[in-house]
Amino acid sequence: MEREIRQQPLMWSNLIDQHEEILNVVAAIRAFAPRSIQFIARGTSDHAAIYAKYLAEVLCGLPAGLASPSTMTLYGARPDLSDVLVIGISQSGGSPDLSHAMGVSRECGALTIALTNDPRSAMATAAKHHIDMRAGEELAVAATKSYTAELLNLFLLFDALAGGTGGATAMLPELGEQLINDAGCLPELVDRFQGVERTVVTGRGYSFATAREGALKLMETTYLSAQAFSGADLLHGPIAMIGTGFPVLLVAGDGAGGDAMTTVVERLRELDADLFVIGSQAIVDRTGAGIVVPGHVGEKLSPVLEILPFQLLALNLARAKGIDPDQPRGLLKVTRTL
Repeated sequence: MEREIRQQPLMWSNLIDQHEEILNVVAAIRAFAPRSIQFIARGTSDHAAIYAKYLAEVLCGLPAGLASPSTMTLYGARPDLSDVLVIGISQSGGSPDLSHAMGVSRECGALTIALTNDPRSAMATAAKHHIDMRAGEELAVAATKSYTAELLNLFLLFDALAGGTGGATAMLPELGEQLINDAGCLPELVDRFQGVERTVVTGRGYSFATAREGALKLMETTYLSAQAFSGADLLHGPIAMIGTGFPVLLVAGDGAGGDAMTTVVERLRELDADLFVIGSQAIVDRTGAGIVVPGHVGEKLSPVLEILPFQLLALNLARAKGIDPDQPRGLLKVTRTL
C-alpha cells in the first residue's frame, strides 16, 4: 500500500502525457449528443463517480446520476436509455453485476464507456468504448493509485468534453510528491486516532467524494467506524451525535465547496468537537489543526490531492494498531457482486 501511494505522482505524469484515447472517446460522445449521464460503479469507484457527477453537471451542463445495477441484475429492468451516456467505472472491471449492467445499458440504447485498469475485463468488453486508466498493477487490497487514476481520467474526459485542454493537470505530479513527502501533522493525527472507535468525515462539492473515499479507507484498512456525510446533510440531523471531543475529519479546500463548509466548521467548534481539517490554509489556520493541501490546481482537481493524507493516515494508523494494511480481514482485491 505504501509503495502504491508513493507511485501516484509518477503515474499521474504518465497518464497526463498519454490521453489521446480520451480524445477519441470525447469525439464519440459529441457525435452521440447525450441528454444525460448515468454512472455504474461500486465501492471506491462509486466515489469517483460522485466526483464525475459534479464535473458532468458543472463543466458540461449534463444532468448525471449514479445507476443502481441491481435494477437490471436482480429485477430485470430494461430502461429506455436511447439518449443516455452510461459510464462504468471499475478498477478490475471484473464484477459480474457491473459488466451485466453495462451490457444491458448498451442493449437499451445507451452509449457505453468503461473506465477500467484491465482492457481485457468483462466490463471493458461489454462497453462500446474503453478508457484504460493506466494505473499499473495494484496489489494492495485497499485501492489508492487506481482511485486517483480514475479521478484524473474523469477530469481529462469531462474537461475535454467542455472544450478544455487539461493544462491545469500539469502541476499535479509535483504537488502530489510534495504532499506525500511532507504531510504535516500526520504523526500527531495517528496518535490522536489510535484510541478512537468512531469518527465522522465531511466535505461538500467536489470534496464530498474525498470524504466518502477517506472514510472507506479508514474502515477497510484500520477497522475504524467512519461515517461520511456532505456538510449540508451533516447539519440536517447527524450532527446531533457530535459532542465534546468527538473526532471529526473535515475536507475543505479553496472554492465554493470549501466556502460552504465555513458554517459547518463554526457549528462543530461550538460543539467542541475534536476537529482536524484537510484542505485550505485559511480553514486550517481557523481551526488550528490540519494538513494544508496546495490549492494551485483549483477546486475541480483538488480531490486528486486531498485523498493523499487520508491514504497515508489509513496506512500509518493500521500499522500503529498492529494491522497489516495490505491484507485487511475479510476482503479480496476483486469483489464479485451479483
